[in-house]
Amino acid sequence: MSKRKMVKSLLASCLLIVISACSTAPADPGGNAAKSSNEAVSQSKELTFLFNFASQTIDPHLDYTPLRAGVTETLVKLDEDLNIKPWLADRWESADGQHWVFHIREGVTFQNGNPLTAEAVEQSLKRSMEVNPGVQQVLGIDQMEATGQELKITTTQPFPQFPSELVHPNTAVLDVSAADVGKAPVGTGPFRVASFVAGSSLEVVRYDEYWDGIAKLNRAHFNFNEDGNARLSALMSGGADVVYRPPVESLSTLEQDNQYHLDSVVSLRTHELIFNNQHGPFQNEYVRKAFDALVNREELMNDIMGSQATLADGPFLSEFPFVPAYTSKQTGTAAALEWFKKAGYTVTDGKVTQDGKALNLKLVTYSSRAEFPIFAQTLQSQAKELGINISIELLNSYEDYLLEQDDWDLGTYSPLIAPRGDASYFLNVAFKPDGSLNFGKVNDPELTSIINQLDQTVDIEQRTTLIKEALERIDDQTYYSYLVHPNTLVAYNDGVENWETSKSEYYMLTNQLDIQAK
Repeated sequence: MSKRKMVKSLLASCLLIVISACSTAPADPGGNAAKSSNEAVSQSKELTFLFNFASQTIDPHLDYTPLRAGVTETLVKLDEDLNIKPWLADRWESADGQHWVFHIREGVTFQNGNPLTAEAVEQSLKRSMEVNPGVQQVLGIDQMEATGQELKITTTQPFPQFPSELVHPNTAVLDVSAADVGKAPVGTGPFRVASFVAGSSLEVVRYDEYWDGIAKLNRAHFNFNEDGNARLSALMSGGADVVYRPPVESLSTLEQDNQYHLDSVVSLRTHELIFNNQHGPFQNEYVRKAFDALVNREELMNDIMGSQATLADGPFLSEFPFVPAYTSKQTGTAAALEWFKKAGYTVTDGKVTQDGKALNLKLVTYSSRAEFPIFAQTLQSQAKELGINISIELLNSYEDYLLEQDDWDLGTYSPLIAPRGDASYFLNVAFKPDGSLNFGKVNDPELTSIINQLDQTVDIEQRTTLIKEALERIDDQTYYSYLVHPNTLVAYNDGVENWETSKSEYYMLTNQLDIQAK
């Protein structure tokens, strides 16, 4: 069977399985605060949005959904060009990159009517750092002092990119006095929580006192379904108005039907093959290089993902200024076998053994990315040709498993690697030994030293040089195998208005999102 036919066969079988189971920012004029007409407000408008990944909590400091659903907001926002802009903070300044003053926008209220003050922001940030170690690690806040609408923040060391870290959804501002933050957080966004069912749905209703203009929708349903075919079926039957990541095999049908619109936007995610650097064979860098050579990125991009992706040389898209010029690599079976030989394995007639025994590996993945189970089976077949046995396990609570368990060898993941100024956030959380997203269990003193130096450097050119050094080290040691940058696919019916497919994947239900009244 040809590889293309094999991929198509795997695609079909997997579908059956799925079916069954800056230091000073300018002030923001606000602009939209009173632009909605009485007619738009009086109409009863509801929209149903289907997302591909289920939330078990809507605690904003642990989950992105409240920000995506327009319930909470952050002090700083990303625009579509990935530049930071004011949001709940209308301006900020720092003379030295360590002592910051943020002015909290006046006239903003939480959805329970309480005013947004600097003290409320301080309490929210404190809580975020308490419940989410990753936030504490990245922000590096030493102390805060709130007076009226002015919040003074001192970081532990000079941190010129600090405002860009306040873009992160887990730094969203909420009223910490709310009774049940995990099920009904109280934020400042255009929608307030009406109900939440873990793993199933979030229902929101319009907050009429929203500071940036009353929402055009009265109500929205932010539902979860990991089955891409079910999401597509809901769209085509009228059960959903917007669906995230429809199946790639449905794209031509959607493009040819004028009832639907399809957005395909290059995302800030990177599909990667994770190696457990502290377990078994993958402690050996040459084994990591062997699998990096073995994976067929073109097959993943073209045959499995329908060309809805860009080949990846590293974690970041190549257009970012801090991305180095990576050295080209030999790929394919022959290259992989040479790396296995360097790793000390015996290669006989194209088969890999160690002490006369075949390699037996465990690969873990998850189904909310429909291409991952297919890719896993493809890699399993490629490895089998080399005499390597790979067992595949589909998991729930995937991130927790990767961090807490050590009985796996390989995994797949698709992190959202938003730069927010530069790459410091990603490097800190993904490659420091105690990083909250260090799924590969990387512990490299040389790399950690570079990152620590980066964290203490203010000069932009020097920071760029250090980031390049870090990325070159990561590439040289092959701590991960970076595969493709996937496109974000969103399909919606022709009644939906003002939908924007965000590159950052942070902003989805906005006050401008609208739908023709049914």
